[in-house]
Amino acid sequence: MITLETVYQGGFRTEITHVKSGTKLLTDAPVDNQGKGESFSPTDLLAAALGSCTLTIMGQAAKVHGFDIDGASMKTTKVMGTNPRRVVEIIVELTFPHDNYSDKERKILEAAARECPAAQSLHPDLKQSFTFLYKK
Repeated sequence: MITLETVYQGGFRTEITHVKSGTKLLTDAPVDNQGKGESFSPTDLLAAALGSCTLTIMGQAAKVHGFDIDGASMKTTKVMGTNPRRVVEIIVELTFPHDNYSDKERKILEAAARECPAAQSLHPDLKQSFTFLYKK
């Protein structure tokens, strides 16, 4: 079954429809690459996919082991390179709502972060940098 339908709208913008849900989103080329920067760029979505996949897999791992990460958040930074123009690094800073996780739970979370399908699908040359912050 088709997952996404994408229509080029001109002006370096696309509209993507998630077929099953009908949810739509726009992409726009970034200002430094001839676009208006008015929405996610395709490479922003690459970084977003890594981030949302990471939190999802960590949430699943926590559930299996009897705890949760509700309220966890992340900041994601995409670093672009040249020759060729591509994403060279994605920096992920995860913040957890408390520091009451045991050492075992922290190891489970940190291992899960690096095992999400999006992380495993990216080229090995794309650096993935994770920082885990546990609030006190």
